[in-house]
Amino acid sequence: MSRQLSGFKPTGHLQLGNLLGAIRPMVAGQRDHESIVLVVDLHAMTVDHDPDRLRELTVETATLLLAAGVDPARSLFYVQSQVPEHTELHYLLECVTSYGEAHRMIQFKEKAATQQQVRLSLLTYPTLMAADILLHDVDEVPVGADQSQHVELARDVAVRFNGRYGPTFVVPKAVNPGFTRRLRELSDPCAKMGKSNGNEAGVLFLLDSAEVARRKVFRAVTDSGREVAYDPVGRPGVANLLEILAGCLDETPTALARSFSSHRQLKEAVADTVIATVRPIQERYAQLRAEPDAVARVLADGAHRAREQARMRVQLVRERLGLR
Repeated sequence: MSRQLSGFKPTGHLQLGNLLGAIRPMVAGQRDHESIVLVVDLHAMTVDHDPDRLRELTVETATLLLAAGVDPARSLFYVQSQVPEHTELHYLLECVTSYGEAHRMIQFKEKAATQQQVRLSLLTYPTLMAADILLHDVDEVPVGADQSQHVELARDVAVRFNGRYGPTFVVPKAVNPGFTRRLRELSDPCAKMGKSNGNEAGVLFLLDSAEVARRKVFRAVTDSGREVAYDPVGRPGVANLLEILAGCLDETPTALARSFSSHRQLKEAVADTVIATVRPIQERYAQLRAEPDAVARVLADGAHRAREQARMRVQLVRERLGLR
């Protein structure tokens, strides 16, 4: 049975794209894979952040993942910063990673270009991601295209380490998480829907009330003309709504387009479906937030189990590198 790792960065509220693209496939995969699920709070510190907000978003993200179906009995589930072996292995791997490899990362270049003061951690966090992966002998990492380069770095580091110091790490590979379409903002169908892009009006968050979600959908940008057709290039607004609907229903947007005769009819269906999709998650989330100690115990237990495994791996790496 292969082992998979999924990480969720608490830089904003989880949104529908996270659910369809990462959470659903990961929850379904608990039946067929050994799953490791992390709230990667250390990754959220690569840019300027508010400590109180980071703490709150870490709890919110962990609770939403449980509400969406992460099963601690099937998956190793914990908060990254609660297992210090992540940061120790991070440094050890930095000692076998070149500056050029880190500097070539596309995400670093894009994010650094928009900041006046770039944190060193933004440059080195792909090596921390490699440590997250290699710490647990992960075989597969479900990622989108924007993270595949980081998995390639983890592969390169693992192969180099094994070649220089002896067989130590499983060499991971990136895999398609299953949902290949990227949801776009409702207010700008040319921009990726993201949880931390600052445009809340265009993002469908998992904790949006039914009223808020419906309002966002009905205000979504569409295109000229009345026909409902799936044309991502010529009619990106309508295409985005069809992709949202298709993702929720596990259908194809082309087939769904034939069911609607107007933009309003399509928006009504999208709003109803999104609300129905997130309602059980919101109900379970409310129950879990009413029992914060129970959630804390789940995370503490996961961290304890993770440390038992991680200590042995880090000790082996230390010995391979000549440390006592």
